[in-house]
Amino acid sequence: MLGLLPFHLTPEQRRVVDGIYGGYAAGKRLARLVQGDVGSGKTVVGLLAALPYMERGGQCAFMAPTEILASQHHATLSSLLDGTGHTVRLLTSGLRARERRDILEGLAAGNVHLVVGTHALIQADVRFNRLDLAIIDEQHRFGVDQRETLVRKGDNPHILSLTATPIPRTL
Repeated sequence: MLGLLPFHLTPEQRRVVDGIYGGYAAGKRLARLVQGDVGSGKTVVGLLAALPYMERGGQCAFMAPTEILASQHHATLSSLLDGTGHTVRLLTSGLRARERRDILEGLAAGNVHLVVGTHALIQADVRFNRLDLAIIDEQHRFGVDQRETLVRKGDNPHILSLTATPIPRTL
């Protein structure tokens, strides 16, 4: 899986990915928060977390708070997955009706393996064939109900939250 990357992971990225894969091997449900500075490789960690699900025919959703960030993630992930056979699509409110309809049909049929999007992912008409992993970037920018709405679109999917903002345990 790491062969698709045009670079080597840092020791910290490797530690996080190994922890995620260790949970998979043990059959544990993933519910993890990854915190790191901007540019520290959280998107790549998210991709590596998603690969085992996509390899088994599952779908992954990668939700970001803005269209700009979602577009950046889509470009990065599409580039890294180019030639792997995995379909990556971008779902935002700015899409034309036909393109949105095509993406929604692909999600429902299971033909879209990874969808990157904004709040558009939690709209009522978005249905997944088999949502196995929900990745939520800048998770603090979404309300609890919004995050839960995405998770409810699957059958108890695994959850990976990403943030560049330190989240204190106590106030």
